[in-house]
Amino acid sequence: MRFPLIVNTSLSWYLMKRALKGDKYFPMVMMLEPLHACNLTCTGCGRIREYKDTINQYVSVEDCLKAVDTSGTPIVSICGGEPLIYPHIAELVDELLKRKKIVYVATNAMFLEKKLKEFKPSSRFFFAIHLDGLEETHDMLVERKGVFKTAVNGIKAAKKAGFQVTINTTIFKETDMREVELLMDYLDTLGVDGYMITPAGAYSSVSNQEIFLITKDEIREKFKEVDKLMKKHRLHNTPIFLEFLQGKRELSCAAWGVPTYNPKGWKGPCYLMTDGHYKSYQDLVTKTDWSKYGPGKDPRCENCMVHVGYDPVAFLALKGNFLTRMMDGFRMFMWQMFAPSRESKIRENAPVPVPPKPTQLSPAGPIVQLENFFVTAGTHKN
Repeated sequence: MRFPLIVNTSLSWYLMKRALKGDKYFPMVMMLEPLHACNLTCTGCGRIREYKDTINQYVSVEDCLKAVDTSGTPIVSICGGEPLIYPHIAELVDELLKRKKIVYVATNAMFLEKKLKEFKPSSRFFFAIHLDGLEETHDMLVERKGVFKTAVNGIKAAKKAGFQVTINTTIFKETDMREVELLMDYLDTLGVDGYMITPAGAYSSVSNQEIFLITKDEIREKFKEVDKLMKKHRLHNTPIFLEFLQGKRELSCAAWGVPTYNPKGWKGPCYLMTDGHYKSYQDLVTKTDWSKYGPGKDPRCENCMVHVGYDPVAFLALKGNFLTRMMDGFRMFMWQMFAPSRESKIRENAPVPVPPKPTQLSPAGPIVQLENFFVTAGTHKN
């Protein structure tokens, strides 16, 4: 089974209730950003640049929980910024698990080994660690030496302590997909539980747009052999979404399915674009004219194929006629029930493979200086 049984049953029950109510817009995954401050300046990240004016602010646990409760989302991905420097991260995770939510902490893992003792393993809880390549490539993309080794040590410590660990990998224009395969081969030996890959979304706040996959043709070319990864590794991307990335089918955007909440409120219309912030998820849904967004409608959407917009449609098998939806629904069931085995690959002290060639990327623009924001593991001070 690709996910723990409790995850599958919780999500299935949630979707059934939404279907019986006839809801058109509802969240699948809430991107909860309690802060935007970070200890790294990753080349492809727009958050610390877009929100530089509010970089010292964070959302209280009470307000985070209120946003989660009112949205009704079953899955919460705590991101940012770097969530492990949020001073109340353990309390927030604990409260979300009490609410029977499926919780991901999306982290660069710099502080993971040190912070592990604050958390308890759960079948509903995952550490989602961002790794964009092997050592040389990843350290270049996060603009700091030693980050890859620190993240690997964090993965080993988390797995030894009984936690579930997944990996998020962003695919840039110069990413070598052979290196991505080698990365997954290596991480399988550490017992990693699954992988999420997505084409790099072009943040307008990142000055160097050349690092991104600019056109759909570039994305399709990059993902043309992704079937090979799916057969070998536990990809958490749906097969329908991966076919979309390959150009084998079309999907419509459902950005309302993966909404973002941060210190300014509910970000609209989507994770990558900011046309406004709303006080509630319902305001986001009802006050956003969704007909104005998407390829052929808004030029900013023309070449976007990022998972936060399209994977909800793929997951729900909402596209096509009745027969197509039935077939896609069956494929989704089989995809969840059966996944490549990883236990036989686990072994201690496996060597890190050498990449075919290092990725060549230039910095993404000015770095935000956190002059009044002092960050250490578990410390926040204005």
